[in-house]
Amino acid sequence: MSAAFPELLRDLLNGVLQLSPEQVAALEAHYELLLKWNRVLSLTSVDDPARLVERHYCESLFVGSCLPSGELSIADIGSGPGFPGIPLAIFRPECRVVLIESHQRKAVFLKEATRKLPNVRVLAARAESVQESFDWLVSRAVSYEDLAPILEKLAPNSLLLTGDEEPPTKRINWVRSVKLPWGRNRFVRIGNRSAG
Repeated sequence: MSAAFPELLRDLLNGVLQLSPEQVAALEAHYELLLKWNRVLSLTSVDDPARLVERHYCESLFVGSCLPSGELSIADIGSGPGFPGIPLAIFRPECRVVLIESHQRKAVFLKEATRKLPNVRVLAARAESVQESFDWLVSRAVSYEDLAPILEKLAPNSLLLTGDEEPPTKRINWVRSVKLPWGRNRFVRIGNRSAG
């Protein structure tokens, strides 16, 4: 079943972004581990391989293409099974990515999944309790309203994967919105701390 992963990934990313064979292999290793652990831990409810690759991997890689170039410190808030943080770290090896996940069993999975990724660290904690600062926060599992106070504390910039039309909070200055290239009503919202 997973032999189709590289082909699905390449087909879905065609014309969007390119990966090296090493990056594809690293993503496939995460995919294999996700399928194995998902039988016991329920890490994702998406069971159609094409939809899983698109929603989890392609969207996460697209996040990496939306961030500015250079060495960045990035916190993935509510990382769950590692999205968008793990694909982002594989795509952008120059960046340091911290996966913040409060559910202990998911954090154990993340630690196992990132053993061979030197630019990734896992924090099994709630984002509100983290005492570090980052260049960027990324998330797809946190609401706008929940993200705002975390952003105020941890980073000047944020990127949120969402299906919502318009972000409701005024506490974040949403400076850019990018529609994902896979047709559905999904967006990348890029923002920073509101001056007010």
